[in-house]
Amino acid sequence: MRVLDKLILCLIVFLAAGAPGAWGQPARSILVLEQSDVRGPFYAEIFSAMRAAVNEDEAAPVSLYVENLDLTRFSGAAYEESLQNHLRIKYQDRPITVVVTVGTAALEFAQRWRSSLWPGVPLVFGLVDAQTAAQFKGVPNTTGQTVKLSLDDMVTVARSVAPDLKSVVIVGDTLARQPLFRQFVPQIPQINPSVEVVDLTGLPMLDLLNRVANLPSSSVILYTSIYSDGAGTYYTPADALAAIAQSANRPIVVTAETFLGRGGVGGFVMRPSCIGAGIAKTALRILHGEKAADIPVEGEGVKAIFDWRQLQRWKVPASSLPAGSEIRFRPLSAWEQYKWQIIGIILIIVTQGLLILGMLAERQRRLRAEVNAREHLSEIAHMNRRTTVGELCASITHELNQPLGSILSNTEAAEMMMDSRTPDLGEVREILADIKRDDRRASEIISRLRNLLKGAVIETEEFDLNEAVDKVFGLLSHQANGANTALSTSFANQKLKVSGDRVQLEQVILNLVMNALELMEDKRSGGRREIVGRTARLDHRFAEISIADNGPGIDANKLGAVFKPFFTTKKHGMGMGLSISRKIVEAHGGEIWAESRPQGGVVFRIRLPLMQ
Repeated sequence: MRVLDKLILCLIVFLAAGAPGAWGQPARSILVLEQSDVRGPFYAEIFSAMRAAVNEDEAAPVSLYVENLDLTRFSGAAYEESLQNHLRIKYQDRPITVVVTVGTAALEFAQRWRSSLWPGVPLVFGLVDAQTAAQFKGVPNTTGQTVKLSLDDMVTVARSVAPDLKSVVIVGDTLARQPLFRQFVPQIPQINPSVEVVDLTGLPMLDLLNRVANLPSSSVILYTSIYSDGAGTYYTPADALAAIAQSANRPIVVTAETFLGRGGVGGFVMRPSCIGAGIAKTALRILHGEKAADIPVEGEGVKAIFDWRQLQRWKVPASSLPAGSEIRFRPLSAWEQYKWQIIGIILIIVTQGLLILGMLAERQRRLRAEVNAREHLSEIAHMNRRTTVGELCASITHELNQPLGSILSNTEAAEMMMDSRTPDLGEVREILADIKRDDRRASEIISRLRNLLKGAVIETEEFDLNEAVDKVFGLLSHQANGANTALSTSFANQKLKVSGDRVQLEQVILNLVMNALELMEDKRSGGRREIVGRTARLDHRFAEISIADNGPGIDANKLGAVFKPFFTTKKHGMGMGLSISRKIVEAHGGEIWAESRPQGGVVFRIRLPLMQ
C-alpha cells in the first residue's frame, strides 16, 4: 500500500505540473488593445512601461499580449468585424484574464465586442478623458485611468511663452475626430476675448506649412496631433510636428512628452511612461484578486515639461513658466556635471594647501631652531674665546709691555735730548720713528685681542683663509715662544676666498693651535717642538687648512672621539674646544677630522667650501 500511495502522489504532482498554472495556479494573461500603431513613439513608450511594471510583479508570471488596432487610420463596421474575427480565432485557446484598452477608440471597440469576445473578463481602460470615462461609470467590471487635458491649460502656457499673446493657433486633426481633444470645442468660447482663436485643424500639410510660416509675432501655436491631413496623407503625430516646426515662425505648445525634441516648446504634456505604468498597476491589482468595480478611476500622467533649447530659441525665461515645471535638455553646469570631481579637486587642493602651510611652518620652525642653534654656538664659541684669552692673558700682557716699555724709554730719551742746548734732531727723528713702530705694534696686538673678544653676533663676510691663519699664528707667536715651540706657516699660492663668520673660523684655528701647544708640553725636552699651519686648494670647490704638530700624538683608538663634548686627553681640559670647533666648521658647510702623523704627532684638517 505504501508503494501504491507514492505512485499516486507522483502522478498527481506530474499532472499538476502540466496544468495551465504551476502547482494548480491558473495561468494569468493581459490582452492590450492599442488604438494606434505601437511603432509610434508615444504608444511604444506606453507599452514599454506596462511590460516593465508587469515584469516587476513578484507573483506568478503574466502573459502579455498586444494588438495594434490602428483605429486612427481605419474604421467602419466591416473593419471592426474583421478585427473581431481575428481576435476570436487568435485567442480561442488562450484564455484572457484582463483586457486593457489604450485610447478612446480602443475602449469603444472593446465595449462593443466585449460580450462576444471576452464575456465576464475585467476591462481596464487608459488614455481617455474624464468625460469619456464618465460614460462607462455604470459599466460592470470596468475601471481605468484618465488623462486631463484642457484648452485653458494650453492657453496658460502660451501666455508664459508669449507675454504679449493676442492669438492662439490650433494645429492638428479636426478636433471632432480626436477623442482626447473633443472637449476643446466647447472650451473655445470660454477663452478670454482678448485672445483670438485661429483654427487651422484639418488642413492639407502644404497649406498648413505656409500658414504657420507667416504668423503674427503675438501668436503661439497649440499642437494637438495629426494622424492624417486634409489631403488624406497619414503621419505619426511626432513626424508631423517635426515638419511643422521646420516652417513655423512661432513657438509650438504641445500635449505629449514624446513631442519634446521634435520642435515643441513644451506644455502640460501626457507622459506615456506614467500612463502605461498606471494602467499596468490597475490590471495587476485585478490579477491579485481585487474586483474592478472596487478600484476607483484615477487621473494622472500629465505634467508641465519644457524643452530648454526651444525656450532659449524663443527667449522664454524659466521664471515665466507655470510653478513646478520641469525643464529638459538643459546643459549641465560644470558643478552639476562634475560635482564629485570638483569636490575631489577642491579637497586635494585644500589638502595640498594645508600640507604646504604645514611644511612652511615646519621650515620656519627649523630656521628658527637653526638660528637659535647658531646663536647658541656663537655664544659658546665666544665663551671659549674668552677662556682662551684668559689663558693667554699673561703672554698678551708681556707682549704689550714690550712696545709700551720701548715707547716710554724712547720718550724719556727724546725729552733728555730736547733739554740739551743743541739737540740732535736726526736722532730725535729716529727715536720718534721707533715710538711710531712700537705704537703700531701695540695697536696691532690690541686689534687682534679685540677681534678675538668680539661678541656673539654672527657676521657673515667674504675673507681669505691665508690671512685668517696668518693672523692667528701671529697672535700666538709670543705664547709659542714661551712654550719653546716654533710656529711656521705655508700658504697656497692663490687666495682662498670663503664666506662665513671670520671670527668663529679664526677661533677654530686658535683652538687647534692652543690644543697642539698644550699637547707639546708632554713632549720630552730633548726634541724640537714645532707646529706647522698650511693652506691648500683641493679643487675648484674646496680649500683645506691643516694644523700639524710633532708632539706625543693621540691614541689611534681615541682619534674618532676627540670631537665629542667633554672628551679630553689633557690633564686640565674640559673637552669643549674641539667639540665647538666641529660645530662651527659644520655650520659653514665643511668638515674637520684628525689624523696621526707617521713621524709622530697629530694633524688636524679642515675642509671648507670656496666662494664660487
